Amino acid sequence: MLTGKFLTGLLAIMLACSQVPVVSARDFYVAATGSDTGGDGSSGQPWATITHALDNVADGSRILVRPGTYNGQVRLRGTFSEGVTVRSQQPYQAMLRHSETVVRCFYGQGIALEGFDIAHSGSGAGALVIQVQDLIGEPGGENYVNRITFRNNILHDAYNNDILKINNGAAEILVEGNLFYNQEGSDEHMDINSVRDVVVQDNVFFNDFAGSGRSNDNDTSSYIVIKDSNGSSDSYIGSSDITVRRNVFLNWEGSTGANFVLVGEDGKDYFEARRVLVENNLMLGNATNVMRAPFGVKGGRDITFRHNTVAGDLPALAFAFRLNTEGANPANENIQFYNNIWSDPNGSMDDFSDTPPDETASFALKNNLYANGGNDIPASTQDKINYTDDPDPILADPVLGSQDAMVPPRWIPDAGRFADGSETIREVFLRLVDLYGKPDAAGPVIDAANAAEAASEDILKRPRPAGAAADVGAMEISAPTNTGCFLLLLEN
Repeated sequence: MLTGKFLTGLLAIMLACSQVPVVSARDFYVAATGSDTGGDGSSGQPWATITHALDNVADGSRILVRPGTYNGQVRLRGTFSEGVTVRSQQPYQAMLRHSETVVRCFYGQGIALEGFDIAHSGSGAGALVIQVQDLIGEPGGENYVNRITFRNNILHDAYNNDILKINNGAAEILVEGNLFYNQEGSDEHMDINSVRDVVVQDNVFFNDFAGSGRSNDNDTSSYIVIKDSNGSSDSYIGSSDITVRRNVFLNWEGSTGANFVLVGEDGKDYFEARRVLVENNLMLGNATNVMRAPFGVKGGRDITFRHNTVAGDLPALAFAFRLNTEGANPANENIQFYNNIWSDPNGSMDDFSDTPPDETASFALKNNLYANGGNDIPASTQDKINYTDDPDPILADPVLGSQDAMVPPRWIPDAGRFADGSETIREVFLRLVDLYGKPDAAGPVIDAANAAEAASEDILKRPRPAGAAADVGAMEISAPTNTGCFLLLLEN
């Protein structure tokens, strides 16, 4: 006989595996054919705009946005202690477009934006696709923009400035499971600027200008920059407590002076960022365009870079990192590198780091893997940091997947899928990790991490260690793999 408990569990699994939203009494609707004046937010009489919906729903509500193109600015505003979710009812089928900033959050608290396709409407647009900043009250007060989430969105094609700017005193911002591509000019996918408690996780970052019918001028800046441009004019001096974890970076088409991730940029006389953790990321060098280095620090303190996998031909002026100062920057302090993989299977690594001796006061380099296609790892007396400074180096091939056939996974709206054949951002992410981030299961990374500095999980959110000790690099290869709806239940 089937017990009630069993049936309840079975129903939960069925619901988790279904992509059909569960309607609740707190669900409200927005449609391109709706009306803000004549609608009431019901399924039969939806509203026309997300902004109007947020102005009229109670705390704890969910706003479901039907497929269609929504032109004009979306304002994420209102204070919700329990939280309100604004979700595209069908993932990526609700498109938000505007000739200026598409989404602004200057007065919001407790709002999540999920499942949208968000971009500028075309060339000539005003600056920024999305901006989050605090304009609630006076700087430094107890009331500020916070608890804002961007999840499972396609964020792309800024025609002026950054795709996502988080700045001027905002805090407690979560950016997870999104796909970013194609910023404009000397700007970024993400500008994290004078804020605190920002988590960037499970995203995919790349550029594919040709895929959007745009020219690649090789002039764009870093995918992510973490800094403080304006000193004491807002609540914080220096961004702090920033986490960049479990992301995939690929297909560099930017400037030779920029990075996948850069800490500090503006030459200020204070530490532009403090307490930054960069861990469990996969950084892929599949493109032919030259970058400065995958990772850089300019005037930062207490920066940890651990369990990352940096792999590929990666034409870069420094294959691993650049630590330097500009302008009035203080020398970098306490920059730590643990349990990472730096691997060039083609043997073309000719410079490991760019680290002027007087521009970094203290660092740690321990228990990393270095591979250069059978060639020697380069070292230079002009650099403060060389692989020879690692007391426990691993000099071996991690045996990662070839990047020769990699496809930039841009979104193809007419096909309802991504260019690599995936149907969801998570599928894109998992495919990239499986093809290019998985080392040899019998290779040198297994159980080889320094335990004292090991992360508690890997790029797939699986616990470390799975064996006698944690593995080096982003993936804990010997961890068991859960798939299907049961993984969904566990993760949720």
